[in-house]
This record gives sequence, structure tokens and C-alpha cells, in this order.
Amino acid sequence: MVLREPDLGAAELMDPRSGSGAPRVVRILGVDAGSGSLAEADHLLASVVSGLGLAGDPVAATHFVRAGAPHIALTIEVPAGAEVDPAAVGSVTGPAAGLVWGDLRQGPEDRVEGALAARAEHGRSGRLARFPGISTLTGTVTVREILERSPITEVSVLMGAAAAPDTEVATRDHVRPQWRDGAVVLVVQPVSDGKVAPFEVPNPTPCCAQH
Repeated sequence: MVLREPDLGAAELMDPRSGSGAPRVVRILGVDAGSGSLAEADHLLASVVSGLGLAGDPVAATHFVRAGAPHIALTIEVPAGAEVDPAAVGSVTGPAAGLVWGDLRQGPEDRVEGALAARAEHGRSGRLARFPGISTLTGTVTVREILERSPITEVSVLMGAAAAPDTEVATRDHVRPQWRDGAVVLVVQPVSDGKVAPFEVPNPTPCCAQH
């Protein structure tokens, strides 16, 4: 059965680029499959997004869950009015995963609690693993281009100030910003030739490396 997301589970998030200050209403799918690493979580997230058939690059994030054995849960923004088939998502995540969609709770209780906790943090904290414009942030780009092409609002040098607009960023095709009090911040570190690179380095598992 396909369920349409009701008001429960909707969130009003401030768009950091909106001059009007008007919030945007989004629908958030929470998933907790007990992923033990960021690479594992990213791979699962890509599979879920593909299974949902969402166009473009939706905002999707990873969140650390500290209850029980520490692990990583997922959140994915789904356009208002879109349909989600919980059975289809469950076929990707497996029966041991927790799924939260509107008032639907599916899966083991501890995993459902993890999915709920992740959904509550969406837009406030967490690591963005997918977002509009991510596919254009490859190779070497400038800070200005990152800010123009994506929801990222600041590129911050580790233990320092914001990077200058003309600073070149060696992305290594792996850009993972974080939410900080409503802002979307990419933390970078100095590398060679005056360039910077994202602080998080790519570390694909064998299965992810094949994609």
C-alpha cells in the first residue's frame, strides 16, 4: 500500500538563502538500519534515494545515533505531495531497519527510535550526503562556485575563518557539509599549492567503490 505523507512529520526549515525569511515545508523520511560507518550509511542512502525514484539530488543526511551501540541513521527530504511506498523502502533497507514516515512506524522499536531522533535533527544538525548541486562539485572549484551551485552557505577552514571566495577547493569528488544552527557549512583544510580540500576524505567500502 502506498501512503501519502500527512501533516505529522512535516517540518518547517529556514532556507539560509531566502531573503524573505519564509520557511519551506518539507516531508522527511527517517531510516535507521544501524549503519556502522559513514561509507556504509552513504551507500544505503544512495540505494534508498534510487528506490524512491526522486528526481535530481534531494537533501539527504546522516545523523549519529548514540542510544545503544553508536551508529548512523538517515533522513531524506521528499517533495510535498510525493508518495512513498514503505514496503519498497523496506525491501532496500531490510526488515531489521526502522522506518518513520508521517505517522507510520515500521521495524524494531530501537531502530524506530533512532529514525525518529534523526528526523528531529534534520535541518539543525547532521551531515549532508546528498543535496542539490552536489554533482557539479567535482574536481577543483572555487569557494565562490560552491556557494553559487549548492545550498552551502559557508566554507570554513579548520580552526580558522571562512575561506576567501577565490580559494580553490580540491573536492576529491567528495563534498559533505554539515548543518550548524540552520547554516550549511563545509569544513576544509589546507593542502598543497595554496588550495584547500574538504576535511572529510573519501573512504569507500569495496561495494561503494564499484559505483
